[in-house]
Amino acid sequence: MQWENRIVLVTGANRGIGKSLVEALLSRGVKKIYATSRNLGQMPVFNDKRVVNLELDITNQEQVLQIAKEASDTEVLINNAGVISYSSLFEGPMEPIHNVMDTNYYGTLSMMRAFIPVLEKNDSPVIANVASMASFVNLPSIGGYCASKAALFSLTQGARIELAPKGIAVHSVNPGPIDTDMGSKYDGEKTTPEETAENILSGLEKDEADIFPDRWGKGMFNLWNKNYRDLENMMAESFHAEKK
Repeated sequence: MQWENRIVLVTGANRGIGKSLVEALLSRGVKKIYATSRNLGQMPVFNDKRVVNLELDITNQEQVLQIAKEASDTEVLINNAGVISYSSLFEGPMEPIHNVMDTNYYGTLSMMRAFIPVLEKNDSPVIANVASMASFVNLPSIGGYCASKAALFSLTQGARIELAPKGIAVHSVNPGPIDTDMGSKYDGEKTTPEETAENILSGLEKDEADIFPDRWGKGMFNLWNKNYRDLENMMAESFHAEKK
């Protein structure tokens, strides 16, 4: 896939991977970027007229439908917006678990449903869903988040099959630990959002169906692919070490 003169929409563009994706796309000669955030007051200044800032909470169906009308020339939809919850599935409150599922799964699904009619009318349409390495293994301290990303990965697989006749390419993006606000409570080695964004776009250029944009994500997936129980055991050791 070539980026030059393409029109891209990036959700959650105010920080982290989303912000870095906007910056990386600008360097690749795109025609326009719709950069969305729940709070435009938190949007960085990109200093580029190609960036169109739009207020969007992907859990707000009215806003989602309105953005689909405003950004009806979108050719590439990058569903990056997401939230995390640090709580037990069994001992913590239910509200944060509902919140991560509403945002990471249902919110992304709403975006896809709204933009499919838009994308199929435009040239070489693409959807990229930013899931997580957590799609493949659950760490109980962020159990609700992991479950929501597993649901998103499954949704992405289904969309790839169902949307193929419409000519819409569908990709999953599965980062490991990234040095963003969302990953601030993780003390281990992390990849920069800038490097992650570059690797995501490179993966899309190579038409990789499932993109693993960092070393840790790739390594964890390879371990899962070899024997998923090995990765599960690694997460168990990490979780119980945290509890001590």
